[in-house]
Amino acid sequence: MTNAHHDLQPWTERQSGYKAARDNDYRTPYQRDRARIIHSAAFRRLQSKTQILAIRQNDYSRTRLTHSLEVSQIGSGIVHHLKHSAPQNSAFQPWLASDALIETICLSHDIGHPPFGHGGEIALNYMMQSCGGFEGNAQSLRILGKRGSYSEHFGMDVTRRTLLGILKYPVLHQSVVGEYPQKPDNFRQFKASNWAPPKCVYQEEQDLLTWILEPFSDSDKQALQQVNSTKGIHKKAQFSGFDTSIMDLADDIAYGVHDLEDAIVLNMVTKDMWLEHLEPKLAAIDTPYLKSNLDNIRTQLFSGQSHLRKEAIGDLVSWFITSCQVEENTTFEHPLLRFQVGLPEGQRKALDLLKQFEMQHIIQRPEVQMLVYKGQQMLLEMFEAYSADPNRLLPKEIAAEWRKSQENGESGLRIICDYMSSMTDDYASRMYNKLFVPSLGSVFEPM
Repeated sequence: MTNAHHDLQPWTERQSGYKAARDNDYRTPYQRDRARIIHSAAFRRLQSKTQILAIRQNDYSRTRLTHSLEVSQIGSGIVHHLKHSAPQNSAFQPWLASDALIETICLSHDIGHPPFGHGGEIALNYMMQSCGGFEGNAQSLRILGKRGSYSEHFGMDVTRRTLLGILKYPVLHQSVVGEYPQKPDNFRQFKASNWAPPKCVYQEEQDLLTWILEPFSDSDKQALQQVNSTKGIHKKAQFSGFDTSIMDLADDIAYGVHDLEDAIVLNMVTKDMWLEHLEPKLAAIDTPYLKSNLDNIRTQLFSGQSHLRKEAIGDLVSWFITSCQVEENTTFEHPLLRFQVGLPEGQRKALDLLKQFEMQHIIQRPEVQMLVYKGQQMLLEMFEAYSADPNRLLPKEIAAEWRKSQENGESGLRIICDYMSSMTDDYASRMYNKLFVPSLGSVFEPM
C-alpha cells in the first residue's frame, strides 16, 4: 500500500470540505498547508517573540521564528533518517510524514506562543483563570483550526493530519486542570510558579478536537485521551501521535543544542560552568559516542572560533538525529498513534541533561528572570485595562469581535486574550507605553 493510498482520505481533508485546487496547481495538500503557515501573519510575528533571551538584548540570538525553522529542519532530518535507515518493508514506512507535512507541523508548533516566552503564557493564564485559561499549544491549535486568516470559521483551514501533528496534548482543559491557590491582592504579589497552565486543548475547541480524532476507533480515542497525575497541580496527557513525536523530539534537540550555542556565544555559559555542572554527568552516561567525543566537543564549543563551535553543534545534532528509532505502542490500533519516534536511553539522558543545564544556568538566572517578570507585569496590567473597557481601548476590529462574542453569550475575554497573545514582544512594549507611560505614545502611532 502506498503512502498516498492511505493518506488521501481522511487525513488530507480540511474542515471546510473539498475545494478544487487552482488551475495548474499540482501541489499536495501538505505543500499547500506549509505555504499557508509561512505566509501567515501569526508565523511572521514569531520573528519578534522571545525564544530564551529577550530579543532587544542583541541581534545574534534565536527568536521563536528562527527556532521554528531549526525545528523544521531537524524534523525533516529525522524523517529522512528513518526513511533510509530502516528496512523499506517496515510497517511504519508508509505512514512516515512527507517533507512538506513534517515541515508544516514543525513550523507551526509554536505559532500560538505569546510575547515574553513562557512567562507571558503564565501571565495570560492567570488573567484567563475564570474563562478556561491560556496555554501555548492550545492557542496554536486555535489559530490553525479557528482563528487564522485563511478562512472565516476554520482558521488556517489546514488538513486534519497537520492538526493531529501539532496536537501535543490531545485532552481538554477540564480533564487536566488542578486547583490553583487563591489570587493575590495585587499583581506585584503574582508568583509565576503558582499559575502555570495545564497542557491541553481549550474547552471551546472541543468540536475541533472531535473532528481531528474522527478517523480513529473509539478505543483509540479513549486511550489517546488518558491522563495521569504528575508532581504539579495539573494532570497530564499521556500520548500523542506519530508525527507529533517527531516534532517534539526535533523541538527538544533544537532547544537542547542550538540554544546552548547562543548561551556560549553570549558568554552566559562558560567552560568552567560546563566542566563543573554538565560534563561529569554526560561522562557518566554509557554511550560510545560521548566516551570518545566529549573532550573534543568541549574543546570546540569553547574554542572561541565559530567554525569549530559549529562543528561540535552539528556533531551533537547529527548524533541525536541518527540515533532516532521507531517504537511501537501496542495500546493503539492505528499506525498514526501506534508508532512513536524516540531516542535510546543514553541519548535521551544526554538530551535531558542539556535541557536541564540550560533551564538552571540560563533561564533561571535572576537577570533573565527579571526581564520575564517585567514582561509578565506588563501583560497583567494591559489585560486588566483592556477587559475593564474593551470598547474604548481595543483596536476597532478587535472591539467588534469582542461585541460579537458578548452577543453570543460569551465573556469576550477569550477575544482579548487572542489579541494579547498575538502581540510581539515589541508591540506589547509599545502598547504598554501608550497605555501607561505619560510621556510616551502618540495619536498618530498605528495600533
